[in-house]
Amino acid sequence: QVQLVESGGGLVQAGGSLRLSCAASGRPFRNYAMGWFRQKEREFVAAISYLDSTYYNDSMKGRFTISRDNRRNTVYLQMSSLKPEDTAVYYCAAKYVGDREYYASRISSEYDYWGQGTQVTVSS
Repeated sequence: QVQLVESGGGLVQAGGSLRLSCAASGRPFRNYAMGWFRQKEREFVAAISYLDSTYYNDSMKGRFTISRDNRRNTVYLQMSSLKPEDTAVYYCAAKYVGDREYYASRISSEYDYWGQGTQVTVSS
């Protein structure tokens, strides 16, 4: 089992920034690709492999940056130039990839573990 705990959500004005964090525990972090998704539909936001190959939803690329600190077992989502349409619950997810250190996925159904979500609200 992998436990994921998100933090960093909140209320921000349009044009502002937030950084979400997701702390993982329970299994070796190196064996997991990490992703961020949002809302009930689990819209893909960004994903990152163990060795920092990154993938983005094209509509968010350039505004959002995913990163991970493998010593701290934590993945981050830096969000800038936020828009009201970015308002959503953001979920962190982990996908077991074994030794595929450059692999990550955009597909929510491929992820094995999910956090509880953190609310981001962008006011206009």
